Amino acid sequence: MRVEELEREIQKLDRVELAHLAQWFQNYASDEWDRQIERDIRSGKLDTLAAEALAEHEDGKTREI
Repeated sequence: MRVEELEREIQKLDRVELAHLAQWFQNYASDEWDRQIERDIRSGKLDTLAAEALAEHEDGKTREI
């Protein structure tokens, strides 16, 4: 129900308000992504991937981009 209410309210916004909301949401989503990555790093979820990447680099399987 809550999402539907938000949708109805968003449809009432004028172009300036909608642009402001879109920018705010983009920033919010980006910040949330950063927070999730930080949580994953602290919890060790990315340790295996990091070790694999470093091993491939040490084996010469990477290239500069």
